[in-house]
Amino acid sequence: MATTNKNILNKMYLVSALFVVVALLVVVQIINIQFIEGDDYRAKAEQRVFRNDTIPSTRGNLYDANGQLLATSISKYDIRFDALAPSSKDFNENIAALAEELGKKFDKSKSYYLQKLRKAHSNKNRYMLIAKNLNYGDYKEIREFPLFEKGPYRGGLIVEKRIVREHPLGKMAERIVGYDRRGSAPVGLEGAFAPYLRGSDGVKLEQKIGKNQWKPINSENELDPNDGFDVYTTIDVNMQDVAHHALLKQLEYFEADHGTAVVMEVATGEIKALSNLGRGDNGKYFEKRNYAVWESHEPGSTFKLMSVIAALEDKVVDTSTVFDTKGGKISYYGRNVRDSKYGGYGKISVAKAFEVSSNTALVQMIQNNYKSNPEDYVDRLYSMNLNEKLSLPIKGEGVPMIPHPDDKNWSGLSLPWMGFGYGVQLTPLQTLTFYNAVANNGVMVKPRLIREVKSKEKVIEKFDREIINPAICSQNTIDKVKVMMENVVKRGTADNLYSENFSMAGKTGTCQTEYWKSSGNYIASFAGYFPADKPKYSCIVVITKPSVRKGYYGNIVAGPVFKTIAQKIYANNPLIDQLELQQAIPTQMVVSTDSYLSKAHAQNEVSSMKIPSLIGMEAMDAIAIVENLGANVILKGSGKVKSQSLKAGTKISPSDKVTLTLI
Repeated sequence: MATTNKNILNKMYLVSALFVVVALLVVVQIINIQFIEGDDYRAKAEQRVFRNDTIPSTRGNLYDANGQLLATSISKYDIRFDALAPSSKDFNENIAALAEELGKKFDKSKSYYLQKLRKAHSNKNRYMLIAKNLNYGDYKEIREFPLFEKGPYRGGLIVEKRIVREHPLGKMAERIVGYDRRGSAPVGLEGAFAPYLRGSDGVKLEQKIGKNQWKPINSENELDPNDGFDVYTTIDVNMQDVAHHALLKQLEYFEADHGTAVVMEVATGEIKALSNLGRGDNGKYFEKRNYAVWESHEPGSTFKLMSVIAALEDKVVDTSTVFDTKGGKISYYGRNVRDSKYGGYGKISVAKAFEVSSNTALVQMIQNNYKSNPEDYVDRLYSMNLNEKLSLPIKGEGVPMIPHPDDKNWSGLSLPWMGFGYGVQLTPLQTLTFYNAVANNGVMVKPRLIREVKSKEKVIEKFDREIINPAICSQNTIDKVKVMMENVVKRGTADNLYSENFSMAGKTGTCQTEYWKSSGNYIASFAGYFPADKPKYSCIVVITKPSVRKGYYGNIVAGPVFKTIAQKIYANNPLIDQLELQQAIPTQMVVSTDSYLSKAHAQNEVSSMKIPSLIGMEAMDAIAIVENLGANVILKGSGKVKSQSLKAGTKISPSDKVTLTLI
């Protein structure tokens, strides 16, 4: 019995000792949590209740050259209700009035909101949605509603502000305007000038109110965001509109895969319009990719300008040097080079060969004179910067490819093929930059998309003209090729574009993709400048894979787009002093400049003229005519002109107002 009692006593001692040890461990852990690791645990607990969230900065505006908005940031507001914030007295006294105001605002019944608000109160909902995507005016109105006017703590009003980027031009110029989204590669002007536009974000304190919902609270540590700067670009919305619609019309008619049109100011290099349209799966065209900047391809006959300049500069030919087109066909290493005219052109000069775009003549010009030293020809091209990227701020510029005799893939075909624009690659904008240099008397300027950066009215940074090459060739050569380019329009491959009232100069291009395979796909192009005698703007139009059954030559597919752009821009920016107004104006998209008044008329120096018929014209064209007459325009509707308040033939003076009804 004594032994049994002793065993029981020992077990009690053991259990008691275990309790003492456990108690000591608990005390040690409490001391550790309270005094040693207490700060860490308190911080973790607070993080579960509070957090710092980002207050996004307001992105700067993007403007065109005339101060019209290309992109802007708009505040949107979400309104929610913390049903536990108001006291029972405040809730009961104001709930009916609040429900009535909400019903009026959002076109619902008072009972609908009464039921919803009471349900939120009984369910202790601290994050009830009232409305989303409100503008500032709506938000300002709602915060004055009964109960909400008491603020977040007494009234339960929760306001969540978001910044939304909007583009007033919509789908037009969508690719060149671009975007700068988190998680995506920057695109277009938005992406290129993001460092100026973004600003810096702020910080706000939020409190967790359950179910992973967070409520913003006022805090002394809140950091306000710094808004971004405004960027003023070189794009002209009116010219962009002209380029967009002229290109779209031609793409739709020729059922082409895609196309681009670019307008550049000759002296400054400012890009005034840049339209890129590609066909989607539904057959509709939209700003799919920035083909002007991105797409390197064989230019075809537009590269003949580069070849002629090289040969003239090296003095291996003159414009009068004659070549035999040999029946319109010549072979090199078993590969044929053909002229578009069956039977060729007989014996013709270099100048004539350029005008009619003879492949056989111009290939001989390069092959015969450089076959012993092909590097002389290529080095001349290099000296004109044709092998260098433009280093634009927009990402994704295509790399030019001008092969050199030292390259591993150089062959006997390389030199003759380069002579008429094959085996080389340039982007449309790189080609245009060269043509612009010719228009600019040899001065090659870098294409420019930005003028200045501002913070309100304060100029932060200005961007001036940047010269790539002060002289791509001699003035003598420039003078010769200018005449040749003007003759292309007067009597050459682009004579269908010629107008007695408006001068243009340029070169057609018709390039068969994968020429050696006879793929049946073509790239039609036209590059040049206007007016021919005093170049103000240069322009390139490239249309890829038009329907062959409808046409594929550069003068037929791309040339008319160039002419439309040139004449409409010229009509709004006349460079001559007097131009007679015709009594009848054609209603087609391409309107001759002799339908418009001169700058003197626009300045009201002519007191009385007769208004022509505007019926059937696009609104933009009709506005240009009336405003150039000095009168004011009142528009009703959208589309084309259905009727006009002043009949055709009526004398008009600067004080008159012309109402145009559109359909």
